[in-house]
Amino acid sequence: MATEKYSFLHPDIEMRSTSQKGSYGLFATSLIPAGTLLTMWGGKVLTQEEYAQLPPFLMTHGLQIEDGLFMIPLVEGEPADYFNHCCDPNAGFSSPISLIAMRDIQAGEEICFDYAMSEDNHFDEFPCGCGAATCRGQVTGKDWLRPELQDRYFGFFSPYLQRRINLIHSTK
Repeated sequence: MATEKYSFLHPDIEMRSTSQKGSYGLFATSLIPAGTLLTMWGGKVLTQEEYAQLPPFLMTHGLQIEDGLFMIPLVEGEPADYFNHCCDPNAGFSSPISLIAMRDIQAGEEICFDYAMSEDNHFDEFPCGCGAATCRGQVTGKDWLRPELQDRYFGFFSPYLQRRINLIHSTK
């Protein structure tokens, strides 16, 4: 794991292995109230063209932060880069690089966000087995266009996607 840290991670969050997702995840070690800042990522910003040339590991831990812009970690294995996807998330965006608790998160609960909240690209598409009652079965870069997700996650999308959603709704 990384020794230098370029991202903030709330002190009541720890990285653990998770057999369900086959890697690692981030878990609350005590109650985290709704609205609490969970992470603020740091990293290197790349254009879409630069991002497309990366090895798979870096793409897996990258984050789309704006139209055509992506942030990647500066070091491998930083705990803040291990937020998993869930179709029933407990975390959402408060800025392009910050996650907050959408509701109270209980001790022992995995902290996840729905990748539909930040991704509008084909780089992070995969079959989903999150186990949520609302599981879509497949995560795509266009899930943010789904009206039910726009309603459910209103105010928790990355700002560049929220602007797009607002534009769609203003032209109806």
